Amino acid sequence: MIGKVGVGGASPIRVQSMITCDTMDTEMSIQQTMELAAVGCEIVRITAPTVKDARNLEHIAKGLRERGCDVPLVADIHFKPEAAMEAAKWVDKVRINPGNYADSKKFLIREYTDEQYAAELSRIRERFTPLVELCKKRRIAMRIGTNHGSLSDRILNRYGDTPRGMVESALEFARIARDLDYHALVFSMKSSNPKVMIAAYRLLVARLSEEGPDWNYPIHLGVTEAGEGEDARIKSAIGIGSLLADGIGDTIRVSLTEDSIHEIPVAKALIEMTSTVAAGVSPAKGAAGTAATTDEDIDLSFDPFSFQRRATETIAVAGVGDPGQTIRLGGEELIRVMVRQANFEKIAHKIDKLGDYKPESVYENANVVQVDPRDEDQIGRLNENSVAQLVTVKDDVDLPVIAAFRLLAAKLQSRHPILLKDVFDCGLRNRDWGKDFLGTLLIASTNIGSLLCDGIGDAILVQGEEAPGQALRLSYNILQAAGSRIFKTDYVACPSCGRTLFNLQTTTAKIKAATLHLKGVKIAIMGCIVNGPGEMADADFGYVGGAPGKVNLYVGKTAVKFNIPEAEAVDRLQDLIREHGKWVEPAPADTVLV
Repeated sequence: MIGKVGVGGASPIRVQSMITCDTMDTEMSIQQTMELAAVGCEIVRITAPTVKDARNLEHIAKGLRERGCDVPLVADIHFKPEAAMEAAKWVDKVRINPGNYADSKKFLIREYTDEQYAAELSRIRERFTPLVELCKKRRIAMRIGTNHGSLSDRILNRYGDTPRGMVESALEFARIARDLDYHALVFSMKSSNPKVMIAAYRLLVARLSEEGPDWNYPIHLGVTEAGEGEDARIKSAIGIGSLLADGIGDTIRVSLTEDSIHEIPVAKALIEMTSTVAAGVSPAKGAAGTAATTDEDIDLSFDPFSFQRRATETIAVAGVGDPGQTIRLGGEELIRVMVRQANFEKIAHKIDKLGDYKPESVYENANVVQVDPRDEDQIGRLNENSVAQLVTVKDDVDLPVIAAFRLLAAKLQSRHPILLKDVFDCGLRNRDWGKDFLGTLLIASTNIGSLLCDGIGDAILVQGEEAPGQALRLSYNILQAAGSRIFKTDYVACPSCGRTLFNLQTTTAKIKAATLHLKGVKIAIMGCIVNGPGEMADADFGYVGGAPGKVNLYVGKTAVKFNIPEAEAVDRLQDLIREHGKWVEPAPADTVLV
């Protein structure tokens, strides 16, 4: 129970978010919390970076209850156990990050002996036990929330910057809590990279299952630093939607670099979309579905705990240029984007002006073999054929999309490339989830994105969206968000909260305006240092709040420029990109928007 809200078990999947104002601003904190509750947010998180902030949670909670708002409050804690102890007096749940709750993070390379490692755990136990005892006494909950970007040096040195390290970090703290007979725990494994996030959550659930039936704690899902706009919604759907479709997740937060109220409709839509199959709605309507939908025991064709692209042969298929032109797909080639003939005809006259969103092949011309993955005879004939062929699932198959393609990948010899689709029965799109673009986006991102993160897929076809331009844009953006094909600037941007040291929305807009043309460059935009260096480990450059009005610039996870005035920081970021040879001048605006 989080206050009066049940999480896990028979409870529905819960939606939560976080207010963005300064925690010391009591009235604004109350107002933003009530605004979130009014649009369907069931659990509200508030940052408590200092003891002073934590003390003010008493006044925020009191003001909310006096106004008749009983939404549960969660204190978000980083670095300061003392702040956690104070916050736990006033809230319904405390979120701690094991990577920085009792550890410093200096990216030190050090070999720990077993004795030294045990000594570190003893130190953590001493620091963590008082909070566990207080939460137990007050009967409030705790989230052990691991972030990929803030693993401790101890974990990094023993397990690496890996999903396993994320899981082990959480389990260390969980064992201490269980030793003290405290079990009101929720786990999370957040990352800005959907592949890492998905693998970490799957590994967590597997490890909890191995530990025993009394380790079945609820799971909170989230893609951290997802960013804003369409790209953030796609990335969130890939990470959260694919896990919900597999039956993992009891509460979710969609993290957007936007006003928090915009997170709630996306979260609610993801829950409803991935619940349709469980409720008995026809999977042909485009819902994601679960992994196990047949009576047969099929070995997985992919490693659910680490990413590896399915190995196929490279084949040639018809391209969209002059007659006779071909493109290559499969093997180490790019994952290709296809369109139906009818949609291609709508845009053929302006194809040279579509910029980065050009179709690469027409479905009807690509010699695609359509199969029902349960048809043993047809699968057998394909496997006996010495020539590799592009294969997809037939549109009239009555299986959920994810399950159908996983089954196909399990039965089809890996040398055959696979074409992924977002939905099967397009005729139902106007009556069901494809009735608006958000629904189309979430379905396509969940279904195709999940499979890409499984390593399945050599070409994709978005056919649930009628507008060809939007379908193409969505196709490429899914590939980008899944990390499968980088064709434009990639941004990692955290959501606003009370720790943020600058306006994330306006700053992100400025940085995008200056750098959007830098294809293949990854830029991290962080409001504070909590997850900055870690989440920027695979970013080329980072823009991080260092102090009020001051910005630190990073190359990778190394800070190289300090205390730059905010008014100059975007220009200095451009200079830094130039210094490292990754700057190009923007091209003239001669393409059409799709």
